[in-house]
Amino acid sequence: MTVSAVVTELATRCLLSLPVICSTDAVPANVEVVSPAELFAPGVVSTEASDVRLTLSPDGRTAAWFTRNRAGGPGEYDIWISSRTPGGWGAASPAPFNSPQRDFDPAFSADGRFIYFCSNRSGGLGGDDLYRVAVLADGFGAVEHLGANVNSAADEWAPMLSPDGHKLLFSSNGRGARRFDLFVSARRPDDSFDTAVPLPGAINTAADEFDATFLADNVTVVFARSPNLQTDRVTLAYSSLRSDGYDAGVVLPSSVNAVGQNTYGPMLDWSDPSRLTLSSQRPEARAGSTDIYTFKYRLTPVRSQKL
Repeated sequence: MTVSAVVTELATRCLLSLPVICSTDAVPANVEVVSPAELFAPGVVSTEASDVRLTLSPDGRTAAWFTRNRAGGPGEYDIWISSRTPGGWGAASPAPFNSPQRDFDPAFSADGRFIYFCSNRSGGLGGDDLYRVAVLADGFGAVEHLGANVNSAADEWAPMLSPDGHKLLFSSNGRGARRFDLFVSARRPDDSFDTAVPLPGAINTAADEFDATFLADNVTVVFARSPNLQTDRVTLAYSSLRSDGYDAGVVLPSSVNAVGQNTYGPMLDWSDPSRLTLSSQRPEARAGSTDIYTFKYRLTPVRSQKL
């Protein structure tokens, strides 16, 4: 391999491994929860159905989420949309880009240009794949498959484009993952994506790691973890970026993780990046089997320990 080829390969690895090697700007952060989890839009967003992963547009005027088995959609899993009115959130309707198959895990981009989502509709590479749809002034554009650099023959879930728009974060049980692991793909200038790689560091374990979101600092990650998501409790944790990659994660407190219940589907609120949305089965305030909640958080620098 020539010197120039080595340099090119290292530069590519540097880009794909994110700020761990490429940047010294990232400051390890703690996540402090500064408000209780509050039920979001009961009767509209949080309903008797199972409502999961709310995303809010940057202007705060549009909410999108998915539900399981809510009447009125074309499939068993459908993405729903509500618009904010002077009187609150308006009546919800199924997104026009739903299919008769599973459509779920919507996520606005920070600039509001796209909604990223998952689907097992025909035309994918196998299992659940990642797609996006352009947000237009009069509706939505054509649905676009994100391609083989992101998708695999297995399942890809919960896409989320970083606040700076440079990194696509998602989970997959393909690409050599032990179970579900967290992956990232660098966005190219033409809006396509480079080959996905696992998030570096200790964040991916023998457990299932999935449903991740970047926080407002562009690097700290809140994610769901379960020893086995089919049989075991799911809780939310956060992981901080350090010089050697992401740490293994710290479980968020019971004000976020409902005691004895599953908590998942975190998503940064683009209209207020100091707020996260999540899905849970909280006993103290609920509308259905799984509802949408929001809470406020604060990032504080990790203080180095000096001898």
